[in-house]
Amino acid sequence: MSGGLTRTRVLIITGDLIGERMAGPAIRVWNMAEALAPVCDVRVVSWNRIERSSEMFETVHVRESDDRQMSHHEQWADVIIVQGTSFRTFPSIARTQKIVVADLYDPFQLEQLEMNKYAPPAEWADEVTKAVSLLNEQLARADCFLCASEAQRDLWLGGLSSMGRLNPTTYVADPTFDSLLRLVPFGVSEEPPVQRAHGIKGTVPGIAATDKVLIWGGGIYNWFDPATLVEAMGLLAEDHPEIKLFFLSARHFNPDIPEMKALTDTVETAERLGLIDRTVFFNDSWVDYERRADYLLDADLGVSTHQLHAETRFAFRTRILDYLWAELPIVATDGDSFATLIRERGIGRVVPPKDPSALATAIVEMVCDEEARGVARANLRVVREEFFWSRALGPLVEFCQNPQPAPDRDLVMSRSGALGGTSFERILAMPRGPRRDLALLRHYWKQGGPALVRSKMLTRRERLQRD
Repeated sequence: MSGGLTRTRVLIITGDLIGERMAGPAIRVWNMAEALAPVCDVRVVSWNRIERSSEMFETVHVRESDDRQMSHHEQWADVIIVQGTSFRTFPSIARTQKIVVADLYDPFQLEQLEMNKYAPPAEWADEVTKAVSLLNEQLARADCFLCASEAQRDLWLGGLSSMGRLNPTTYVADPTFDSLLRLVPFGVSEEPPVQRAHGIKGTVPGIAATDKVLIWGGGIYNWFDPATLVEAMGLLAEDHPEIKLFFLSARHFNPDIPEMKALTDTVETAERLGLIDRTVFFNDSWVDYERRADYLLDADLGVSTHQLHAETRFAFRTRILDYLWAELPIVATDGDSFATLIRERGIGRVVPPKDPSALATAIVEMVCDEEARGVARANLRVVREEFFWSRALGPLVEFCQNPQPAPDRDLVMSRSGALGGTSFERILAMPRGPRRDLALLRHYWKQGGPALVRSKMLTRRERLQRD
């Protein structure tokens, strides 16, 4: 479509807030748009708020229930890039005949296994079912897929295989499937970070300008293990009172993201050890995206600790990229793709999970050993360049300049009537509220009559009282 003077029109859809405070999906969308804008006409649409604009591309807000408005954008586009629940939120996108790119950098079906594991079993199962259904719909329909790491590539090749997308037609077109499933990691800016004011040192009460600061560069979620990190700080408190741990964003700016048990456990651990506002500090607000350099450049070490489970194996910790951007040596738990990078490229230290003693030893080495820090910093400069957004997004830009439908498009479209999940899965994907409640009531009545409805209502009442 852009072989001549005509530029490809690319529509990027997200359910995340586009503003000064942005989480990973919105940051990724924004950088996609900036990378594509020089060679394509780009329009970013969010059914969340739009609080930021660009001279390079359009930003448009569409209400979650307004499929008529979204259909105008669908008609305008040549290529549509979707994240998360886009297909379920807007029927016009689910029905589109346009070329679709599914961004699968966030395997959120595995996140749901951790995020909701403390919920009632039925609710936990519902959320996982919904996530799997949403992802299967994308795997069955899209013309091109994006993943963030080689581990994720293995995950999604398995998913595509189970959906019948690794078939003779796609195999003849490309036996490696590299053109169908493209490696497009999260990236970092080519512009080095610039500090305009101190965000931590000499600014946060209890942290002096001469202290050594560890930064936890994001939210506290159930798939992480910050409590073990706090226990390591307890081991260091007496001999190294100058080492301070700063949680950049203890609470999410989006009220739809619930406070998780991991945060409660971490705060309780810090209180039990008497470390709060002494060597462990929680920032209760979410730092604006453009201000994060003020905090990163006040840190001496980036830290990331997690538990070992399926989410860990396939996760792509975007906070690690901020550490790369700021050339911060890193101490992290083993088990994910970044642990391999840290170990093989010498940009920090990797420790076993749930081992506060090993964690404390690694922290002291990477904070106090200037030779070790110097080696890590030199290696970081090289590794950082490999993750520049311009390089990371290259395969997406290449595709959008000459977009092609999937080789098995005829097969995909012939199955389109089966897309969308079961009726129950479609209900679960609806926004929480009266409309969803009424749909669930009708579903349970059809399935089990008044007895099932009473059981579900009782379960919900108990959950609300417990919360």
